Order: sequence, then C-alpha cells, then structure tokens
Amino acid sequence: MDIRVLQYFLAVAREESITRAAETLRMTQPPLSRQLKDLEEELGKQLLIRGSKKVTLTEDGMLLRKRAEELVDLMEKTKAELASSNENINGDVYIGCGETEGISLFAQAAHNLQKKHPLLHYHIYSGDSNRVIEKLDKGLIDFGLFVGSIDVTKYDYIKLPVKDTWGVLMQKDSPLADRDAVSAEDLWDKPLIVSHQASDNSEVVSWLKTDISKLNIVATYDLVYNAAKFVEKGFGYVIALDKLINTTGSSSLCFKPLCPALEAELCIAWKKYQILSRASTTFLHQLQKELENLL
Repeated sequence: MDIRVLQYFLAVAREESITRAAETLRMTQPPLSRQLKDLEEELGKQLLIRGSKKVTLTEDGMLLRKRAEELVDLMEKTKAELASSNENINGDVYIGCGETEGISLFAQAAHNLQKKHPLLHYHIYSGDSNRVIEKLDKGLIDFGLFVGSIDVTKYDYIKLPVKDTWGVLMQKDSPLADRDAVSAEDLWDKPLIVSHQASDNSEVVSWLKTDISKLNIVATYDLVYNAAKFVEKGFGYVIALDKLINTTGSSSLCFKPLCPALEAELCIAWKKYQILSRASTTFLHQLQKELENLL
C-alpha cells in the first residue's frame, strides 16, 4: 500500500468528489480513479460509494480513513525529524494531555528553549487518559501528561513532585460556598457535572461513598471551561481539578476542595525503547531541568 495512494484517498474523502480531489492534487481524474480502484482491489474491499453528486465512504472506507490519517501524520512527523540537525535543532514536539495545571511545566520548558531553538514547534492534543494513551502507543505524540494513576509498565516516565487537587466548582452564592471544604454527603442531593474521566476514576468514585448511578449527574464534560459556563448559569456543581478556572476577582465562581482531601498524581510518560527525535530529546532534557528547579 503506497503512502501516496493513501494521500489520494484522503483527498477524495475530504472533498467528497473525485473531480475536486483531482483538482487539489493537480492531476487529472482518470488516473486518480484508477489508483482508487487499484486500492480497493488490493484490499479486497469497497471503500467508496460513487454517487451522482458526491462520493461517500463505506464502513471499510471510514476505517481506512482513520488509519490513513494516522499513517500520513506519522510519515510527516518522521520526515521532519530526519530534516533536523545537531547544529540547528528544529522540528516538532507532540504532546498529549488532560486538563491540568501541570501543563505549565511544559509551557515553561518551551519558553526557556525558545531563544536557543526558535525553530522548535509544539503541537498539543487534549483528551482523557485513554485518548492520550492511544496516540502515544501509535507514535502520534512524543509525550503524554497524565492526571491520576496509569499503568506505566510499558513507558518511561517521570512523576511530577506536585499534585492536582480535586474539588467542587460552584457559584459564590451557592449553599456550599461558605464551607472550607465539601464532603461527599454534601453532594449526594446536588445536581452534579462531572468529567467523563472522573466518572471512570476509581478514586473519585470511591471518595463519593455511594453508587454513582444514585447521584444526580445532570451533565458530563470533556473541557472544564465549558462545564464552568453551565455553573455560571446555576445549572449544577462541577467536580473538577483546581486552578483550571479563574475564581478570583470579579468571577462569580469559587472552588472548594474535597474533604477528606483527594489529590491526583501527575506523570509525564513516553514510549519505552522509543528513539526520540532531536527535537523531542532536547525538549525532554529541558523538562528535566525544570523539574530539578522544583526540587
């Protein structure tokens, strides 16, 4: 399977038209159609439904699109790594992470490298642990920043000397706002907004001291910024990590830690035995320097 043909296939999937794809690829339609037909014959699967107005993907075509995007991304990443030199380090660093104040460490490392290596570029992908692990295992990112415990047996990793604190984001005039901390019992009758990751987090579930299905979970979220907008409208209480939403000054929100306290460990991980690019190695060394400064 030629990577070039996969790029042709992706162009057709994106344009939903062989004619328009041929135009973007600066080639004529007949050879493009032939390449796609050869690809279907090679795989023994129909990938495209050729309609009168547009081309759509079959179920097999949708699977190939996902895998082809990963392969093409990996190829471009590899090309950029090979183009770098020891004298003039350039290239891309790919980072996957959940929402955490710990990303500030990455930002500080990137900032401190900026003057010496201005040709380094950073690509940050947000998602829960499962999404970050998937990208890390496929080689689509260099580093994962994880919140909470993960299985690190197949990774090289560094545990950060800081932790995130779980708590509740609420309106400043809410009934629980005058508490120094919030107990599980305080939340049993409240409308709760929880992250998809928190609902699968055994530590959070254990802290709640009740079957999560019995709680009044009115919404779930991926990004706490979006969830905070619901809190501002009085929709519910968000179980979240601290320092992700500004609760100072004129903000209508406040954050109260859980009681007993619940903290989440932070971990930076990368694939074991992976040969990192010059760009990624340089960034990792800078991260380690930043960590030394924290100790």
